[in-house]
Amino acid sequence: MRFSRLRLNRTLLLRQHLLDRATMAPADLVEHLIGLQAQEPLSPYLSLAARLDELDPYAVSAAIEDRSLVRVLSLRDTVHLHRPADAVTLPVWAAPVRERELKASQTVGEARTVDREAFRVAVDEVLSDGPLPQRQLGAALAERFPQHTAGQLGGVARLLTVLAQLPPRGCWKPAGSTAVAYDFAARWTGLPLAEPDVPGVVRRYLRAYGPATASDVTAWSGITRLGPVLKAMADLEVHEDEDGRPLYDVTDAPVADEDRPAPVRLLGCYDNLWLSHAARDRVTAAQHRGLWMGVNGAQAMSVYVDGWLAGLWRVEHGRVVLVRMVRDLSRSEQAGLDAEIARTEALLAR
Repeated sequence: MRFSRLRLNRTLLLRQHLLDRATMAPADLVEHLIGLQAQEPLSPYLSLAARLDELDPYAVSAAIEDRSLVRVLSLRDTVHLHRPADAVTLPVWAAPVRERELKASQTVGEARTVDREAFRVAVDEVLSDGPLPQRQLGAALAERFPQHTAGQLGGVARLLTVLAQLPPRGCWKPAGSTAVAYDFAARWTGLPLAEPDVPGVVRRYLRAYGPATASDVTAWSGITRLGPVLKAMADLEVHEDEDGRPLYDVTDAPVADEDRPAPVRLLGCYDNLWLSHAARDRVTAAQHRGLWMGVNGAQAMSVYVDGWLAGLWRVEHGRVVLVRMVRDLSRSEQAGLDAEIARTEALLAR
């Protein structure tokens, strides 16, 4: 099949549950999406709310507290909210991504040269009695490696070991401090670290984000050299886009019609919809791609109208404030935006 850009847009929205909202448990949607980027605490809640008929944010917090959802550094060297099985496998797969970050990080500095075996032993010792706040973890490591700062060594620990970020970090409107505290992901989940079934992960990606090129899978995961992996998967279908590039897909995934209506959606700073394809042209025009990105990351959250990036928004005092729109909206589009703003503000008021 030859996929037009519009069909790819509508198919992505369909598989992301952004055409019709889904009725499923939040953890099941997190599993379908293979995690939600979560270094900005509000983002996962907005991502879930945009895709689900109803969302109780306190139920998501409860899932983080009872460990059925886990915050861990994984894909693209960013914090994600995962199901436990993904929290102990995807970070193992993504170790080369963290290795690149370790070599390049200005924050880590010369602490990147620390003896790794001795360092891992030290982390084991420091966390042997249970989880620690980030500052205490770094300070304890600095006692063992005094030539480096606590901040540097905490960064190395974050990159060389698979650590879960513990609640209340990431919970909905926590009453106390949300300073980061860490525990070994294996101990926190009760599951051993393990290599994932990479073809299985690719199939899951395609089911939620496909059809896609090998470069798209790399953009989503941060893992390189995936072309041979996809080519070797004989069960995949191969289509092409308007430019003749090969698009891989699983055989039974739904494909949307080009004329399928796409309702207005408000998404968080780091939603999967924006981050999971190489050119990001599934959901934005080329001239608007730079709209979202600032010097140090996202400038604001994103507005999608008729399936395409149409503007930016932010939260001020529990209200949705539109920062910029790239075009005028029709009367029906404006009505859809007003309804989505009201829905989002109702969530923020919870």
